[in-house]
Amino acid sequence: MRLASAIQNAMAVLPAGPVLLNSFVVDTGPNLGDFDLTQANAAYVYDNALAGLALLAVGDRGNALRIGDALAIAQSHDRYWHDGRLRNAYQAGVMSVPAKLPGWWDTKARSWQEDPYQVGSQTGPVAWAMLLWSALGQADAANRAGNWLDEQLRASNGYYGGFYGFEPHQVKLSWQSTEQNTDLSVAFGKLSRLEDSHHAEHFVRAMFDQQRGVFNAGTSPSGTQNILLAADAGIWPYLAGIGSANSALAAIKSLTRGAGIGFSAVSSGTWMEGTGFAALALHGLNDRLAGRFMATIEANISPSGYIYASVEPRLSTGLTVGPSLQAGVPEQTFNYFRRPALAPTAWAVLAALDVNPLAR
Repeated sequence: MRLASAIQNAMAVLPAGPVLLNSFVVDTGPNLGDFDLTQANAAYVYDNALAGLALLAVGDRGNALRIGDALAIAQSHDRYWHDGRLRNAYQAGVMSVPAKLPGWWDTKARSWQEDPYQVGSQTGPVAWAMLLWSALGQADAANRAGNWLDEQLRASNGYYGGFYGFEPHQVKLSWQSTEQNTDLSVAFGKLSRLEDSHHAEHFVRAMFDQQRGVFNAGTSPSGTQNILLAADAGIWPYLAGIGSANSALAAIKSLTRGAGIGFSAVSSGTWMEGTGFAALALHGLNDRLAGRFMATIEANISPSGYIYASVEPRLSTGLTVGPSLQAGVPEQTFNYFRRPALAPTAWAVLAALDVNPLAR
């Protein structure tokens, strides 16, 4: 399969053993934009866990295990934390001890810089690592991560967003995400931690908007509902067996941009990652729109073999990367750029094979 081969080829050029893949193929040259500079060596946990699940779907357990092992090493050999968490990202390539975090050299400041989101720890990426570990039979690592979530991020209903910023004093993210709790409901279920699974699922169900027929994105730090319609929050509950076919179709209809979907209701363009998992949902619903979405994916394969992150040069999500860590400095907006990317490629593999990674 061409798309799976692109992931396998990226792994083949790395040395043998535990590795993580670059999440983006960035532009290079003397006049790099901020995105290309900050993402050049970043291997996001969610992207790599998803790639591992796609590799398992094509029968390549060996390469999937290389990713699972790398994440387990990172969990056990953090430069500061020793409590079962994962960072949101690590340096791409061979996994080292201690695990190296992504960053870049700032020529003006003449110092090494790191991104506060990349070195933070959010609930969703940890859940996806748990899904990969469970699929590989690496239950010890998955349960360690689950214990950390229970000890550090369990809310009265569901789980909080995670931690942001730099050790030792990271900012606890007290917002809650429908998408992240959906992931956790499935991940805990795979580990037979049914009370934890139901705890996350209860939050997801509470986010269903009866009037609109879709799931809201989650809650703000104050506990008020965030009524933004986001693709993952709108579609993943259906893939996880929480939402209905009608809720998924309503979300896809509202988010459709051309022959694909946007990241959220504020997106004016096509987000290829979401187009992939929307196609997977539509396959399950026997909806012919799935074929149109898959055609869009085929039309957006880069020379590297990876799918571009977006059709347009820049795609707005309606979200921010995280809270501001400096007084007077605004929060950084979260955008996607048209770069070849690992996550949409992995979702495209799963959609083409009709393999649902969130199935119970």
